[in-house]
Amino acid sequence: MLPERLIPFIRPVPQWTAVAIAPPQRSVTVHLSWEGGSRDVTDDHAVASLRPLTIATGTDAGAAATLDYREDGRSLGSLRLVKSGTLSSLSLYRVEAGGHRCLPWPWRAWNGRLHSRAARRSKGDHNFRMDPAALQHLMVCYIDPRPVVLVSVSGPGHFNIFPMDLIGSVGGHFTLALRSTNISIPLLREGARVALSCLPAGMKAAAYDLGRHHKAPLEDPASLPFATRPSSGLGVPAVGAALRLRELAIRQAEEIGSHIFFVADILSDERIADGKQLHHVSGIYQAFRRRRGAALPEA
Repeated sequence: MLPERLIPFIRPVPQWTAVAIAPPQRSVTVHLSWEGGSRDVTDDHAVASLRPLTIATGTDAGAAATLDYREDGRSLGSLRLVKSGTLSSLSLYRVEAGGHRCLPWPWRAWNGRLHSRAARRSKGDHNFRMDPAALQHLMVCYIDPRPVVLVSVSGPGHFNIFPMDLIGSVGGHFTLALRSTNISIPLLREGARVALSCLPAGMKAAAYDLGRHHKAPLEDPASLPFATRPSSGLGVPAVGAALRLRELAIRQAEEIGSHIFFVADILSDERIADGKQLHHVSGIYQAFRRRRGAALPEA
């Protein structure tokens, strides 16, 4: 059996960790900087695509910018961005480079090499693969804990519910980035009714189990392993134990590489209960917190 102190040098830290956080999280702040300006965009940025890795923000930072992830004023990671387009009032930036300071040197470099080697060997999730460098950059994105929701999609002859964490409030809108293979995309493009359920951390297993419905719709809400409730305005079946429930109206959709990026308006936003919500966070950030004796509680 390996001594515990040697394990980090043989195995990389997990890429992602499911944690329980009472929203809103304020341990990490995200700052966008450009020539002549800077802005806190903690609540104004989201991932728009994984391949190429693209960030959306409501701030036009010009042709090039830097996204910086901080805790208590200390920079834990940063991404170099290059503007790749606009959508509605949002600016889209492709991630060109980046790095983090969550792990000490030389563990940081060695851990990155282990992750890159694993990424090259992996067949990916259903044939989806990211470039090893882009995967490292995505881990920087997840220094900022990302809430996990269940998305309910309802329309003529179609009902589906699946987990997502590529979501966010951007430029006064709400955004979702869905793999282009998701079976509900045609209906979402046509204006399906949409509800987002924020999940208690204890629902992790149920949420992960519903991941298969990115490929196959769920025809009968009664078959779900938890109780549902109709959303207040649209009547979409949503999670009965949801901590928060939003209803969305899709206003625009754009194909960005591997993903369809949806821009939506929030029709209603109901805060139902307090509690620790399911989030995903980068394993490198959890390792940073653990070394300080302040690891986030895992779900």
